Amino acid sequence: MYKNVLKITVLMLCIGIGTSNAQTQKSVKREFKFGKVLPSEFETKATGPDSAASAIKLFDVGDCYFEVSPVTNDFVYVFERHIRYKILNKNGYDFANYTITLQRSSGSEKEDLYYMDGATYNLVDGKTVVSKLNKEAKFSESYDKNFTFKKFALPNVKEGSIIEFKYKIKSDFIFTIQSWNFQADIPTLWSEYNVRIPEYLSYKHNFSGYYQVDHPIHETSNANYVPGLNSTCVYDKYTVANVPALKDEPFVTTMDDYIPKIQFELTGTQFPNRPYVDYNGSWAKIIANLIEREDFGHFINKNSYAKSVLPSILKGEKDTLTCLKLIYNYVKSNVKWNNSYEICATGTNPKTVFEKKTGTSADINLSLLSLLKEAKIDAYPVLVSTRSHGEHPGYPLISAFNNVVVVAKTGQDLHFLDATDKELPIDLIDEENLSHNGFYVDLKSGTGSWISTETTIPTEKLFIYSLNLNKENKLVGKINQYSKGYSALALRDRYRHSDNETEFLKNFKKDKPGLELSNYKIENLDNLDELLTESMDVVIEDNVEEAGNLVYFTPLLFERTKENPFKLEERKFPVDFAYPHKESYRITLNFPDDYEIDKLPKGGIYKLPEDKGTFTINYITEGKALMVKSTISINKSLYTSEEYFDLKALFKAIVEKQAEQVVFKKKA
Repeated sequence: MYKNVLKITVLMLCIGIGTSNAQTQKSVKREFKFGKVLPSEFETKATGPDSAASAIKLFDVGDCYFEVSPVTNDFVYVFERHIRYKILNKNGYDFANYTITLQRSSGSEKEDLYYMDGATYNLVDGKTVVSKLNKEAKFSESYDKNFTFKKFALPNVKEGSIIEFKYKIKSDFIFTIQSWNFQADIPTLWSEYNVRIPEYLSYKHNFSGYYQVDHPIHETSNANYVPGLNSTCVYDKYTVANVPALKDEPFVTTMDDYIPKIQFELTGTQFPNRPYVDYNGSWAKIIANLIEREDFGHFINKNSYAKSVLPSILKGEKDTLTCLKLIYNYVKSNVKWNNSYEICATGTNPKTVFEKKTGTSADINLSLLSLLKEAKIDAYPVLVSTRSHGEHPGYPLISAFNNVVVVAKTGQDLHFLDATDKELPIDLIDEENLSHNGFYVDLKSGTGSWISTETTIPTEKLFIYSLNLNKENKLVGKINQYSKGYSALALRDRYRHSDNETEFLKNFKKDKPGLELSNYKIENLDNLDELLTESMDVVIEDNVEEAGNLVYFTPLLFERTKENPFKLEERKFPVDFAYPHKESYRITLNFPDDYEIDKLPKGGIYKLPEDKGTFTINYITEGKALMVKSTISINKSLYTSEEYFDLKALFKAIVEKQAEQVVFKKKA
């Protein structure tokens, strides 16, 4: 969104400078020199929970400070980084390949790599042998018009090697200066970030993560931005020591949410003898900026295209909800998403989006808003941070959003809309947008507030097996499956992206050994508001075991939960399922006359406190028929770390009970 919102001239700095008092907490100073590797570093080993690590980050030190560019007379920030690893095994060799991403805007703003140095150190016969980064191992790769990758590869990397990189970048993009992560997927012995911000600039500091970061220095120090002219900056040092590796855990938005890190966004500027300029200090200011932007507020309000196409879209329809659906379907059918998330459009007019027939999420959803507005339907943009982008901290921070969807009102009902995917019905936005809350903006009143993005459409999957067990221990019969909500969306996506139905069914059978099917039918594929149904005739082999006169059968067949996803003794992070969901299984089995039930598992019901989740399984016999019913209900989208133990216990019960077998005895 914002590229370089600030233009600062040297003349401004010459108006007058003030000073302020220092506030300091002293810390032990640690120095790391490039090329100075101590013999003891070769002895470094990973221990404890990290004993299987592929490498250790010996230290990672960053420095961020500002200069005035002699070319543009604008502030730029300078970022320097010095990082050193000990390679423990072959899986750590990839750390010798380093990539730096450089940004360039459509204007003159850009980032430049000023230098890069690197080296590999090996201990040979008690002596350190150095292999320097050479020119042949440096590559440039253009990702697109806005990003370039600089790639570097170190030579002679072995188990036991020490490697290091040191580089310097200058950037015009000072709205969000370089962030810093204090934890990685390998253990880190020392991580340090030093930030010096000119007295004229105010930045928000956004801390996140679940690991304590020390802040030993916060002081005002001298800074020289213009030769011969004294000024000050605020110097902050952040450090952590002996940080364990971050371990992946299931059911999270993104592990980035749980890495201890700090991010910065420009709030405002205060130059001598000039009033304070607020860029994003409050929600009111953020909203006002969005309303005035050509690629947001003005974009939505441009109605020439909407006026020209609405009559043919609505065809005289007056019902508000029907009009909403017609407009929504029109946008989904006429513009294809280019897989790019944005909160502002790439152009200034919806007409160009429909002419190109492709666009970013903002191009598409803001164009949808333009049409809804012209149709006199109350609708608002909702800013979100996608799940992979990370959780928004909640306070005024525009850079923490990366996407926009729509909420519309018909009567007393609110409907969420996301026109980036043809398969999305109203009230269902793409799963990536399910970060629980979004910030809606009222362009008329200039106000906004947080709004829940939790879906109102339940997600359910129902499996119905009607089977006959014959004397050859084959299962013959029919399977019906019913999908709703995000389960239906996922199924439609798999079906649409298969080359043909044969390939789809091949993939369907991949994890179902012994299954042969015929007469497959899928209904309501194009009717997004109806239950998506599948039916098929089946023959299932190799899923019934015979030993002597006993026959063993696991009723839930392919649908049982075989493994508890929650393995950790404790969990610091919340468990995020994205949405509540329910899975139900109904199995009816007719068995031969000369079979009788020898052992039937005991059914049961298992509940989380306050009915936050349940698991039930029941067995019923009637004559030569066995009926098994099982349901898993996850009644919340988000569970706290304190609820983790109960959730783990619930899934333990699911795995154990669904694995229990029915035992038949053959009559002599």
